[in-house]
Amino acid sequence: MSLTEQIKKILPPDEAAMQEARDRWNGIAKPIGSLGLLEDAVTQIAGLTGSAKVQLGKRAVLVMCADNGVVAEGVTQTGQEVTALVAGNMVKHDSSVCRMAQVVHAEVYPIDMGMIAPAEGVRDEHILRGTGNIALGPAMTREEAARAVEKGIDLVGELKTQGYSIIATGEMGIGNTTTASAMLAAFLEMEPALVTGRGAGLSDEGLRRKVNAIERALKVNCPDPADGLDVLGKVGGLDIAGMCGTFLGGAIHRVPILVDGFISAVAALCALRIAPGSRQAMLAAHVSAEPAARMVLEALDLKPLISAGLRLGEGTGAVAALPLLDMALAVYDGMVTFDNIGMEAYEVNLK
Repeated sequence: MSLTEQIKKILPPDEAAMQEARDRWNGIAKPIGSLGLLEDAVTQIAGLTGSAKVQLGKRAVLVMCADNGVVAEGVTQTGQEVTALVAGNMVKHDSSVCRMAQVVHAEVYPIDMGMIAPAEGVRDEHILRGTGNIALGPAMTREEAARAVEKGIDLVGELKTQGYSIIATGEMGIGNTTTASAMLAAFLEMEPALVTGRGAGLSDEGLRRKVNAIERALKVNCPDPADGLDVLGKVGGLDIAGMCGTFLGGAIHRVPILVDGFISAVAALCALRIAPGSRQAMLAAHVSAEPAARMVLEALDLKPLISAGLRLGEGTGAVAALPLLDMALAVYDGMVTFDNIGMEAYEVNLK
């Protein structure tokens, strides 16, 4: 099924289920709205899944791994061999996100979307063995970008059939803060210097090279900010494409997707440009330490659950939000109501 046909399957949120969830929250013996964004998240999930009986049993972390040709411009501290190294460590359950995922009983699935060097045990869904250098030309063709997005959609569908009820997004790809910043500069039509950070810790000179590479990428490729696939194909990456598909897949298959950090949020913005209805599947886990992180969340109209200066990637920030949702559901499912204790309910203040 083509990407266009898949997008047509996105339905609006179930308003009845959302209202039932709001009524449940408002009937619990506590001040109205006092769990803030956690209440909103549970209500949003109810609307997405079509049921006020929200359950987050099996949870997965889908980590999209790929290499980016722009590394040739000296925009990173490390070489591309690190992408496969970290992806391989995920298979051994020996990376940061794996350690954190164990705590919240989540399964980590690294996916090779386009690493230069395959890693043993990493599921191979590669479209290319690394993208082109965006400072010199397009990262990939529009067709290759679409195929990568479709892979992300299909993976969400597969996980749903296996019983997974929530998915955290993650990525591993040396150079991907450069491609993410290039995409954001294109989408928001802003100067690259305003949306570009130091990534894993660039020096001042390294940051200048990074900004310069993005400026050249935008000039040589002329991405269309109104066309998500055009921006993705010209200045993006295969890891971002896979995550973009994950967000679209969440809306298509009715599975909530946790937005991780800056790179994941740019992928979410790309999904939003491709299909505005995909936003209903997105939950912002945190706002990262990247300079433009809050900017992209504002463009998505999403509010983060956590603000802790996280910038590790791999899906760690998304995983960190899972215990908050678990605690929200403990109240939602188990707390006594005003009726139970014979207390007059609080009034909903609409002013």
